[in-house]
Amino acid sequence: MALRFVPYHLLGDTPNVIVDGSPTPSTTVTLSHWPGSPTPPEVLDDLSAQIVFHALERPGLLDGAQAVSNNHADQDGLVSVYALTRPDDAVRRRAALIDVARAGDFATFDERDSMRLAFAIAAWCEPERSPLDSSVFTGGYDEQCGALYEALLPVLPEMLDDVERFRPWWGEEDAHLQESLDAITAGIVTIEERRDLDLAVVRVPDDWAERVTTRFTIHRADALHPAAIHRATDRMRLAVVQEGRPRLECRYETWVMYRSRPLMPRPDLRPLAGTLGELDPSAGWQADAPGALTPSLRTTSGRSEVSSATWLQAIEQYLRAAPPAWDPMTAGAPIV
Repeated sequence: MALRFVPYHLLGDTPNVIVDGSPTPSTTVTLSHWPGSPTPPEVLDDLSAQIVFHALERPGLLDGAQAVSNNHADQDGLVSVYALTRPDDAVRRRAALIDVARAGDFATFDERDSMRLAFAIAAWCEPERSPLDSSVFTGGYDEQCGALYEALLPVLPEMLDDVERFRPWWGEEDAHLQESLDAITAGIVTIEERRDLDLAVVRVPDDWAERVTTRFTIHRADALHPAAIHRATDRMRLAVVQEGRPRLECRYETWVMYRSRPLMPRPDLRPLAGTLGELDPSAGWQADAPGALTPSLRTTSGRSEVSSATWLQAIEQYLRAAPPAWDPMTAGAPIV
């Protein structure tokens, strides 16, 4: 049975399914990989989209629900809502839809077109680049989120059917991804894994400039495209080495209730930022809390004067001793 989409802030007492987000008081079932979500254990999987497809194989799970919604707009959420509003078409496109969700959330992909569509969806969610009517982006976030779903749901099958038509919204970032993949293949960028620490050390040429990239539907800046790194390594802690601007990041997979393989828990990077700040005070070392989507350790006020060797040594020493600081299975409660 197909459900109707209702914007999250308008659900009221309507019995609903929440995908890829947090339930409301009127939610009958939650289908989300978010930390601590009350998702039925029998349908848990890495992505919310995968969870939704498992639920479609158990139709009794959706009994009583009249609507589907989500509290944020991104690729995994869009695919998940689409699957419950157009289940027959979604089942036929299952592999392609899940791959788009994977590209959006994890920046990994089986088919390159999935990554391209993830880029395009991100662009359509950005007011400055989106071809959608400007009215979509009026009001607060709740209103914008609902309007984006209503606009994107009918377009998603068109994107899947004709990826090339949407090149204006993915072409530039896809070129950056290809250049990054080529640099790894050619050995211009090197990746060395420290499997005991779940760490990949990614060495990028010092003169490479940062360029705009997207993760989920969020803009950031990277010299090497993150999807190229994720394509080359499955380590969940990434140390990107560029002289003067090193960065350590924990991947998003470690934030959610990831099921396909055990992952080393996230540490809290903030004490390490304090240690580096004492060694290198002018760089403005800063780190996110472990509950951030992709917490990173980075400089904020200048180039680091610490050598790459010293920085890596400090990271490795810290990661060996740091206790787990995040458990996605227990409501995302920080471990203290």
